[in-house]
Amino acid sequence: MMSDSSLKNRWWIYQRERFPIIAHAPLVAAFSFSALCFSSLLRGDLQLPGLMNIGVAFFTALFFFMQLRIADEFKDIDEDTRYRPYRPVPRGLVTLKELGTLGIILALLQLSMAVGLKPGLALWLLIVWIYFALMSREFFLREWLKARPITYLWSHMLIMPLIDLYATACDWYVAGTWLPEGLYWFLLVSFFNGIVIEIGRKLRAPEDEEEGVDTYTVIWGRKRAVMAWLLALVTTAACALVAAALIGFTSVVAVVLLVLLLVAVGISWRFIRHPVSQHAKWFELVSGIWTLLMYLTLGAVPLLWQVLV
Repeated sequence: MMSDSSLKNRWWIYQRERFPIIAHAPLVAAFSFSALCFSSLLRGDLQLPGLMNIGVAFFTALFFFMQLRIADEFKDIDEDTRYRPYRPVPRGLVTLKELGTLGIILALLQLSMAVGLKPGLALWLLIVWIYFALMSREFFLREWLKARPITYLWSHMLIMPLIDLYATACDWYVAGTWLPEGLYWFLLVSFFNGIVIEIGRKLRAPEDEEEGVDTYTVIWGRKRAVMAWLLALVTTAACALVAAALIGFTSVVAVVLLVLLLVAVGISWRFIRHPVSQHAKWFELVSGIWTLLMYLTLGAVPLLWQVLV
């Protein structure tokens, strides 16, 4: 029989390899807290969100991203077993049954938090769950979607604004109002940010490509994949500037995004000229920094500025 310490060690290894909490938590915190702050700013309520609102938005979002990882383990088990036997599930570190149980526990925690904050929030949670369930089954069009990378990408990234919609509902719905006017611009930012991260983590140097792994550098070629990433950044920036204008914070957002775009162009140029592993790793890092600063300057920073100044 497996000891408690051995069980804990297995799960610690699993999260380190497949969902590193230390790396994901700051992004999710910025994502969820800024969603609350942006919604509050649109409503004209210049007070910091309550601790319970913050906690429910953060942990629910974090659990959603964990569930997305778990769904990937089920979805990719055949390919992982064939091409990536070093991953936790194929090598027997954890089982799909254990992961399924964890996913259910996370869902129950999400539901209990929603009901605890405001019972009607469960309906908004249900919307995300329904789309998540369809996405986990590849909308019953797995082969058709895999043959169409762009459709596959945008159909899966729609989960991002839905998660963000729930996070904002922890503000406006709990406050007893309807969706604030202009909120959809923030949801569009979430959608395109998701594309930035997804493409950025799948841009690889030729030496790092693996058989059976559909990276965008394989699907589209190096130059087209990098241009797609830059286009996603520019589109996200455009939506962010409109959203920033709604809360009167355009100048700060514009400066931050301009600096980051210049950095992105620089690493893209360097990777196209010298496509080595060292250069490819910058795409995921810059995507993460871009996302973190994007959300902070759109929600947390402007509200804190209003409260403190």
